[in-house]
Amino acid sequence: MNIRWRDAVRHFLQIAAFCCAIAVLTTLIWPARSYGNQLGYALSIGIVSWLVIEFGRYFFDPRNCHTDSSGGHGWPKGWRGILLATIGISCGFFFGERIAGMLLGTGQASSPRDTVISVVITAMAGTVVTFYFHSRGKAAMLAAQVNAAERDASEAKLKLLESQLEPHMLFNTLANLRVLITTDPQRAVAMLDRLNSYLRATLSGSRALAHPLSAEFDLLRDYLELMSVRMGDRLHYTLDLPDHLRDVQVPPLLLQPLVENAIQHGLEPKVGGGSIIVRASQQGTGSEARLVLEVNDTGVGLSQHASTLDEPGRGFGLTQVRERLASAYGDRGAITLAPAGSGGACAAATLPMG
Repeated sequence: MNIRWRDAVRHFLQIAAFCCAIAVLTTLIWPARSYGNQLGYALSIGIVSWLVIEFGRYFFDPRNCHTDSSGGHGWPKGWRGILLATIGISCGFFFGERIAGMLLGTGQASSPRDTVISVVITAMAGTVVTFYFHSRGKAAMLAAQVNAAERDASEAKLKLLESQLEPHMLFNTLANLRVLITTDPQRAVAMLDRLNSYLRATLSGSRALAHPLSAEFDLLRDYLELMSVRMGDRLHYTLDLPDHLRDVQVPPLLLQPLVENAIQHGLEPKVGGGSIIVRASQQGTGSEARLVLEVNDTGVGLSQHASTLDEPGRGFGLTQVRERLASAYGDRGAITLAPAGSGGACAAATLPMG
């Protein structure tokens, strides 16, 4: 039996609090008996019932039980749950009352009428408490199912966005390769070799929803080397990844669209080309820690008459990155595109580290 002791202790404390309330009721019914005496009986009955129900449910096959919020062994389904509650309440009354009598040295019911009232109170209290825990467990199970469905939908959306990015990059690269084949066959062969290596690294099987930032930088280095074959001395790049950020998990291909944008719209239109600096840094600490990923270029810069994220020709990659951040992190993820001090542009993605 895989008993969840934390849940058991939490249920016990709730039962104890409920017994305190029941003792108030029974003191009103039998004012001649002290509250302490009534509380002793209520706790004895409640604890015995709790022990039988709390641990008795683990004897049922998990396939015949609901799943609790943490994916564990929940309340038995159908008649099994009713049977368990009936046994628990009955044991609570017959054994709990006798245990309290031995411990306190007094009898609880002194007449048949008192006995009937005690049975009714025990049955009603047990039914209410059982229904309470059953309802809470069912609500938690439904909430867990909703969260799982939302998570699955989010993961599916992330995979769809990622699958759109890969052919987008591939088509652009093949178009560049077609030009080189006619103008510089030797560089075309070198570019084809680089493309083969890059595709082997990125498309070798299904990709996880996240990977270490170091793996993202490795893929980025392969891509920049691929672009270097085509642009030659017109492209220089620097990758700056601090050691303490290497293992931070990020969505795959998060930076490649930003670098592709910088090359296509920043460096290629510039006669002398330029450089790209990709930098990772951390803002804040603890639960407020955020990862900042910057792609700076020294290209032609942004149009003064276009909005930063909607400039013509820049939309696809930036839109995909923005949607992936929103799907993975909600409003905790953001992307900005702004002029850089070097005259080029700076694209920055911000996301939580926790």
